[in-house]
Amino acid sequence: MTLFLRTLAGIGLAVVALIQPATAQDYPSKPVEFIVPWGPGGGSDTLMRIVANNVTPFLGAEMPVINIPGVGGTVGLTEASRRAADGYTISQVHEGLLAATATGLTELSWSDFDPIALLTASPQYLVAAGDQPFDTMEGLVDYAQANPGELTIGVTLGGVPHLHAAMIAEAFELDWRYVGYEGTGERVRALVGGNLDLAIGDISSSLQFVENGDLVFLATGSTERLEQTPDVPTFMELGADLDLSITRGIVMPKGAPEDAQATLEAALSELSEDGAFIEQINNAGADVAFRGREAYTAYLSNLAGTVERLAAVIAP
Repeated sequence: MTLFLRTLAGIGLAVVALIQPATAQDYPSKPVEFIVPWGPGGGSDTLMRIVANNVTPFLGAEMPVINIPGVGGTVGLTEASRRAADGYTISQVHEGLLAATATGLTELSWSDFDPIALLTASPQYLVAAGDQPFDTMEGLVDYAQANPGELTIGVTLGGVPHLHAAMIAEAFELDWRYVGYEGTGERVRALVGGNLDLAIGDISSSLQFVENGDLVFLATGSTERLEQTPDVPTFMELGADLDLSITRGIVMPKGAPEDAQATLEAALSELSEDGAFIEQINNAGADVAFRGREAYTAYLSNLAGTVERLAAVIAP
């Protein structure tokens, strides 16, 4: 009888173990879905797919990418914010969300998420169609000042590209017309297709078209010339105090388990030091700029104040 009771007790403990909640050691036990709130082909999609394609050895789970574009990235982020806060949905934010919040485009805020890690920084470029009557920034300034209001520039209306374009126009005393597109990839394709004169772009979306002669880089928002585009001057070289970059980071729906947040943060930290990953990010025109949860939260909080101050420039 004693042996029987011991056996029964052992079975009971095993059953209890099976129905207990997963522990930190169990996360992740299935793929972590990555909602990229922009369409295919743009900077966010390109860079975040590099993250997803390289993170599995460090995280221990696959990370399938789901593109949900729309309304300056807010459609996908709204969907992400409504997902279960269980650690199995993540998304990506950049300055565009902060601009959309500050201008009233969305009620969603970065504080509706748990920031996990800032990963990349991408200098922005002023890009021109290859058939324009200018192929330098100096030529653009001369032409635009002689033909005010004639040139069109593709941006994300109410977003960071719109803000960057407005800052360039102010710095060089230009008057151009803003045309809205969803994401970098879409407006660069419109530029290649002859529907725009200029656009705010980046290396990942534009370099291939520059190399084949369809587009021209006029200037970069980096603080110094980049290895991938050594012949492209910075705005600072051209006399404008402009530092125009977009940073991209990973967030979870608010209230995600601490162990899930910590596990993903640690995996992304390890990934950020991987040589192959760094090379791929650099080849896509960005830098690895890792900041963990605490530092990334502080960064977003400080940046939100700056964007709110400048929101009047791009408010609808």
